[in-house]
Amino acid sequence: MINVGRKSKDRVAVNASENIVPYRRILVPVHGTEADKRAIELATLIGTGKNAEMVLVYVVEVAQSLPLEADMPSEVDTGEDVLQGAERWARQTADGRVGRISPELLQARSAGAAIVDEAIERGADVIVMALCNHMRHGQPTPGETVPYVMQNAPCEVVVARVRSGCDR
Repeated sequence: MINVGRKSKDRVAVNASENIVPYRRILVPVHGTEADKRAIELATLIGTGKNAEMVLVYVVEVAQSLPLEADMPSEVDTGEDVLQGAERWARQTADGRVGRISPELLQARSAGAAIVDEAIERGADVIVMALCNHMRHGQPTPGETVPYVMQNAPCEVVVARVRSGCDR
């Protein structure tokens, strides 16, 4: 069991039992909020070093009314910007715990399905996601992506529910 808690703004403490399975292929979906930083921090903490790879994934969701290959320049530009920022943050926080960091921009009908497909294709050991609860009908809801990934992922899923940093 990993117990991750913040001791200070700049330092994260990790207590782990000796029988933790090392994660070499880590998939981190990002969506352009401060919450992405928490998911990336957690992913770097569970990486196994120079042999570990972190794949940062941004999914441009395409409406059913458009062809899947539709040209969506502003959404793609946003995705590329988000991935650049996430990659920069991952490199700053990795500190040797992750050998390779790769950005991946996907275009799909459903973010959840795209994340699961990417995890299958890459043979991911774990998916690390941030969860921002949004209000719907006066109740907090996790949306559609996180529950879909948790139900369908071929690997372990680590979800960090964040209290702030959910707005773009």
